[in-house]
Amino acid sequence: MNIGKVPNDILEKLLKMYDSPKRAEVISRPNIGEDCAALDLGGDLCVVTTDPITGSDDETGFLGVNIACNDLASAGAEPLGLMVTILAPVGTDTGELEKVMKQLKEASEMVNADIIGGHTEITDAVNRMILSVTAIGKVKKGKLVTTEGAKPGDDIILTNYAATEGTVILSYFFEDELKREFGNDFVEESKKLLSNISVVKEGLLAADYGVSSMHDVTEGGVLGALWEVGSASGYGLEVHKEKIPVLEHTRKICKFLSIDPLKLISSGCMLITVPNGSGLLKLFHENNIKASIIGQITSGKECIIKDGDKHIKIDVPEPDELYKARSMKGLV
Repeated sequence: MNIGKVPNDILEKLLKMYDSPKRAEVISRPNIGEDCAALDLGGDLCVVTTDPITGSDDETGFLGVNIACNDLASAGAEPLGLMVTILAPVGTDTGELEKVMKQLKEASEMVNADIIGGHTEITDAVNRMILSVTAIGKVKKGKLVTTEGAKPGDDIILTNYAATEGTVILSYFFEDELKREFGNDFVEESKKLLSNISVVKEGLLAADYGVSSMHDVTEGGVLGALWEVGSASGYGLEVHKEKIPVLEHTRKICKFLSIDPLKLISSGCMLITVPNGSGLLKLFHENNIKASIIGQITSGKECIIKDGDKHIKIDVPEPDELYKARSMKGLV
């Protein structure tokens, strides 16, 4: 298999191994495009998710916390606790671990969640530090949001900008090359976009408002996330390329590296489906959250992106463009 996520057709076969429910408390189970599990333990629902950081060598602690908590937010769940596993290569020094722990502390405080445990190990099983975060949250019964809930006629809303996370990662990977091309200020501005990768605020607002589905956009980019929404819901969708917001810094970096920003890892934006999205847009704008209606869910099966007069089918996600970029530097 190629680097990146396990292909969806293979993953679907693997998940069928677990299609026999055993515990009545488990109310949300594994599925393509679903990032969280939900448990009914009495009172609020307990929501759990887990995510590794494998595509970045910088700001791994900050990314790890935010990406896991973004998953919770896509279910409408408030982050509470974080379990962190760090696997570090032989030769890692104390300073490197302290750096990651400071990032974890900063990010956890930002999302108002506690680090409640984990595991730290030096091992020859890895050649660079791998971090995985399990996040635990809560949501009131009746407020749990899934990816599969989208319905025909729903508006598709995208918050913030596509490929923000990828822009940050690439600004570190290609720092010297980008500085030569665009200057120091451009690269430093790109790195500072890291502070914009949390979608917890909009996730909780949207869940309280009442939406049919949410999906945070990560590996595979906006196009990959759109395909997953269509796959999970069983319906098609139609979006307009010109309505998908992309920052100018992102456009310039992606053009320089010949990669597609809509297929680039995109923590920092959320896909939301809702009937008549104008009301939710108004709520977001009142709370200083950028959001755009980019298309609609359809009653068919195909996922389509319109680019001018062209109607292009959105196919099963391929490996993220980040891995293409990493291969240019011999990092894969």
